[in-house]
Parts: sequence; C-alpha cells; structure tokens
Amino acid sequence: MALNNTYGARLVQQETAVGAGVQILLLALLGSAIGMGPAGWLTGLAFAIASWAVLSRALHRSRLRSFGPANRVTLGRATLVGGVTALVADSFQSSPPVTLFVGLTAVALILDGVDGKVARRTGTSTALGARFDMEVDAFLILVLSVYVSMSLGPWVLLIGAMRYGFVAAARVWPWLNAALPPSTARKTVAALQGVFLLLAASGLLPYVATFAVTATALAALVWSFGRDVLWLYRTSRTRRRAPVAEVRELVAS
Repeated sequence: MALNNTYGARLVQQETAVGAGVQILLLALLGSAIGMGPAGWLTGLAFAIASWAVLSRALHRSRLRSFGPANRVTLGRATLVGGVTALVADSFQSSPPVTLFVGLTAVALILDGVDGKVARRTGTSTALGARFDMEVDAFLILVLSVYVSMSLGPWVLLIGAMRYGFVAAARVWPWLNAALPPSTARKTVAALQGVFLLLAASGLLPYVATFAVTATALAALVWSFGRDVLWLYRTSRTRRRAPVAEVRELVAS
C-alpha cells in the first residue's frame, strides 16, 4: 500500500512538471510568433516556475494520489493565463497582437466554466481543486486589470487587487475567513469581471464605452465584496454574543 501511495504521489508531481513544460512550450511559440522581448520571457518563466512550485507543495501537503481530470483542465487554463501574463508584461514595450491576446484570454475564461462541471460529473471535487481554480481566476483578473489600467488609469487596478486585499485583511480580522453561503449573484459578478475586462482590453469599443464597462465591473465587484463583508461582520457579532447570552442564562438560573 505504501508503494502504491508513493507511486501515485510521483505521478501527481509529474503532471505538475508536465504543466510547467507545456507553459514553456507556449512561451516559445509566442516568442517565435510575435518576437516577444525579455520582459515577456522573464515574466512568463517566473509564472511557470512559481506555479509549479506552489502547486507541487500544495499537492504534497494535501496527499492527493490522483491529479484528476478537473485539475488537468485548470492546469491547462493556468498555462493560458501564463501566456496572457507574458503578453501583458511584453506590452510595456510593444502592444501584443489583439487577436492573439483576446484568443488566449477568451479560451481561459471559457474553460473557467468547464473544470467545475468536470469535477462534479467525475466526482473528483476537492478543496485543493477549488482553491486552485480560484487562484487562477484571481490572477487572470489581476493581469487583465494591469493591462486595462495602462489605457484607463491606475483605478482599474482595484479590480484585480480587491481579492488579494480581502485575503490580506482576513489575516488581521480572522472573522473574514468564515465560510460564506452560496450566492448566484457572487458567482455572476465574479464571472463578469473577466468578460468586462477582456471587452475593455480588446480595443473594440470607443473610450467612453470602455470606461463605462470597466467602471461597471468595479462597481459590481465593490457591491459584491461589500455585501459579503457585511454578512461576515454581522455573523461574527452574532456568534460572539451567543456565548455571552448563554452565560447570562446560566447565572440567572
């Protein structure tokens, strides 16, 4: 049994290494297609190495013995996000081909709705898979917000930074780590962020429309986060009051 577990763990780690290899291959294809500069190459390689290291460590800690089909989809999506990241980094020197940029981003966004369905249909949903999916989503939104901010201004960065700000705040106020109830509105707002930012990044809209679309995305995100934070705060206060009420009842009796 121990040998089987070790063999399964090695296979899982090999899949992450293959993912890193595919990421480097994609960078090579992008480099040959558009003549990507040093900034794009270095950023893409850094993304590949960091993704491999973080994912490998998470898999080791979770002790998963099978990577699973849903995680393979997410890993493929992460590879595309790495390509988009490299293009955005390269755009500080020269604008990337719009068709290529939009194509990679669109496929990554479409696959966002695939990995969850695959996990549910195959019965391979895991906490690690859900976290992996969430981190890939968040990083893509951050990268897109960086790209759009170059034309609309630094305020767009709030879209990409909001989730990371929430995580940082949760380290100071632990009550933010409590589980949230399922919400269709939250999922819808999260999904629209990528769509709106891609639309803004595509250059297909006039400036006023691009500004309006991006501002709408930010407003929706602020509303969604604000609603969740308010719910978490009220819930934490209710939980803190409950033990006090129980003590008072015991004293009274």
